[in-house]
Amino acid sequence: MDKFTALSMFVEVAQTGGFTSAARRLNIATSSVTRAVEALEESLGTVLFNRTTRQVALSDAGATYYARAKRIIEDMAEADASVSDRGVNPSGPLRVSVPAAFGRQCIVPHISSFLASHPRLELDIILNDGISDLLTDRIDLAVRLGDPPPSADVVSRTIGHFERYVVASKDYLEMHGIPETPEALSTHQCLRFSYGSDQQVWTFCQGGNVTKIAVTGRLKTNNSEVLREVALNGAGIALLPSWLIDSDVQAGRLTKLFEQYEINPNDARSSITALYMPNHRGSRRIGAFLEFLSDIVS
Repeated sequence: MDKFTALSMFVEVAQTGGFTSAARRLNIATSSVTRAVEALEESLGTVLFNRTTRQVALSDAGATYYARAKRIIEDMAEADASVSDRGVNPSGPLRVSVPAAFGRQCIVPHISSFLASHPRLELDIILNDGISDLLTDRIDLAVRLGDPPPSADVVSRTIGHFERYVVASKDYLEMHGIPETPEALSTHQCLRFSYGSDQQVWTFCQGGNVTKIAVTGRLKTNNSEVLREVALNGAGIALLPSWLIDSDVQAGRLTKLFEQYEINPNDARSSITALYMPNHRGSRRIGAFLEFLSDIVS
């Protein structure tokens, strides 16, 4: 038995949920997959799948084995890619983490053209508003909004900038009035993004003057698309990125306030930053995606 081949077939069955579907993906006979997995079970002395006439499901031992086996398959793919990644054309797997709303709005619409331009790349996009650990989470490239703290452990590259606007719907402003100064926001319902603490400050910069306003409101969420939707429905004033609401402002669905200021939450910056491990310097895969990002955010 070729152990690595059997391992690959086992992982495929686990991911597709059946021997026939795995065989179809691998373009081989179902009997070949069945024999390989049975040989693997015999060598391990345990059942990896619970089988019925209708269903194939991982056993408890199989679930544990799958987690390790999947990591082995990924490590091998990464090892292959690390050798071929310095060639002329980008190739191999590329695992990228991007903020959820930014990914859906700005990156996903262009993914098909990126894949068409790089036929040897295998892209794994993770939409995640959390802070991924590149090493632990096996992330090749992470896109962050703002300036991450300096670290010798990662390479940080600014690839673009955006603006944030304080906005509200016309219905809200007609009902509650237009705040004339940043300080007036204390009397309004402010729709807040969750940054890990109850208190949130919006920082207003004009020239060399900085004004920090503690904002409050009945809604807080970790998704900017939710804030946009609630603002459109007239429930409050939100601080939202230009890439999310430019079309709403142009169409008159949302009105910008305090246009004379540069506005950000807390001490954040409106930059788009890419992070990757130092050992990925010179990577064709990383370079291809960085070029792609720079083109779409410029």
